[in-house]
Amino acid sequence: MEDIPPRTRIQTENRRRILDAALDAFSAQGFRGATLDQIARAAGLSKPNLLYYFPSKEAMHIALIEALMDTWLDPLRKLDPEGDPVDEIVGYVLRKLDLARDFPRESRLFANEIVQGAPNILPHITGPLKTLVDDKATLIAGWSRSGRLTPVDPHHLIFSIWATTQHYADFDAQVRGILAPANDAHFGDARVFLEQLYRRALTPG
Repeated sequence: MEDIPPRTRIQTENRRRILDAALDAFSAQGFRGATLDQIARAAGLSKPNLLYYFPSKEAMHIALIEALMDTWLDPLRKLDPEGDPVDEIVGYVLRKLDLARDFPRESRLFANEIVQGAPNILPHITGPLKTLVDDKATLIAGWSRSGRLTPVDPHHLIFSIWATTQHYADFDAQVRGILAPANDAHFGDARVFLEQLYRRALTPG
């Protein structure tokens, strides 16, 4: 098998610039709305130079999605079977909210892909994501059966956490238009609210 030479510093930097520009374009306009010319201009490269690194718009999109999936799955992986159930789930909620704050473009990239029917990531959803969610749903169901957690449908609990946290990234313009926060101050308020909401809902009465 032929060894692949390591990327030079310039190649690594150019790939980073291309993917950053592509992330901006895809998260704002969706896969269909973004163009190679637009991405090349934003990256400060010619279109032929861009195509040297990525042969197509699809290749850039897939590279971004594959990197994103690992980031997106990590907070759920961290649910600890040995931990306190309510603390573990609340911790997951807060980690997801942190992702919405720190990676809003990535969240919108994922949302746009899902709205389009997940053409580029359906194998990820029906494969690794489903496996992980089913595994953690089994864990949550066990916590409920043991009386350590309010009885709850575990899959819909996870979906609700996605909805209440990713909303702050995917509907950022709406949230800021209503609240007019100073910078990201509203994330602190959201953190307090969501912790109270889930802790009260999940603590056995």
